[in-house]
Amino acid sequence: MKADLHVHSHYSDGSDSVADVLQRAKASGVKTISFVDHDTVAGWPVVKVLASGYGIKAIPGIEISAYDFKRNRKVHILGYNYNPEAKHIKPLCDKLSEKRHRHSLWQIEQIKAAGFELDLEAILVSALPSRTVYKQHIMKELTAAEYSSSEYQQLYKRLFKGQGPAAGDIEYINALEAVKAIKADDGLAVVAHPGQLDSYELIPELMEAGLGGIERNHPDHSAEDHQKVEKLAEEYGLVLTGGTDYHGAFGAPIDVGDIVSPIAVNSFKNL
Repeated sequence: MKADLHVHSHYSDGSDSVADVLQRAKASGVKTISFVDHDTVAGWPVVKVLASGYGIKAIPGIEISAYDFKRNRKVHILGYNYNPEAKHIKPLCDKLSEKRHRHSLWQIEQIKAAGFELDLEAILVSALPSRTVYKQHIMKELTAAEYSSSEYQQLYKRLFKGQGPAAGDIEYINALEAVKAIKADDGLAVVAHPGQLDSYELIPELMEAGLGGIERNHPDHSAEDHQKVEKLAEEYGLVLTGGTDYHGAFGAPIDVGDIVSPIAVNSFKNL
C-alpha cells in the first residue's frame, strides 16, 4: 500500500494547503499519508477531515526541530500516530515555534536594514494559516524565482548564510527530549533523514530515550545511506519509514508519492 509519510503543508513551511497536497496524493495513488509539519500539530483536525474525503488514511505526524548538543548538529525527529491531544509534544513545540517566529521578525528587520523592501504585514498574511513566519515566507516576498533556481539559492545564501544580515538560528531542544515527548504521547519516534544531517552516531543514545524508527527513503539519501539505515534498523529493531519531504514551491522539485515508505501501514498500532 503506497504511503508517503513525510509531507509538509502551509501550516508550517510548505507552500500548499492540505487539500492541495491531498489532491496530489490521490492522483499519485497514495493510500496513506502523514503531514509532518515542523513543530506544530495545528493542521491535524483539517487533515483528519479532508483525508477521509479523498479515501486516504491519515496518520498524525510532526517533525520536531531538535539538536545533538554532544556533536553540535541539528537533528530532526519525526513523530507518528501519537495521541492527537499531544499533551507533551505541543508545549515543547509551542516554545520552539515562538522562538522561530521572534527570530524571523528579527531577520526581517535585518534584511530591511540591508536595503531590501519587505512588508511585514504582507508576510504575516502570506504565512497563514501558520502562525510562525519561516524563511520561505520571507523569500516569497523578496523573489518570484523558483526555489531550485540559481537566483533563489544565491539570494538565500546571501541573506541567511555565512556573514549574511539574517544569518544565525534559534536554540533547538535536545533530541532526547523530543523523542521522550513523542513516546509520552504514545507515538512512534523516528529519526528523520539521518543521512542529510549526519545523525547516525546519535542513534544508540536515542534508543535509550525510546526511539522506535529511522527514515530510510528520502530525496537526500544515497545508496550508502540506505545501507547504513538498514544496518541500524536491523541492529536496534527500528521501523523503517520514508517519504518525499514535500514542500511544494518552497522546496526541491518532487511530487507527493514519488518516494514512499518501505513499511506496511499495519506497522503502526491502532490502524
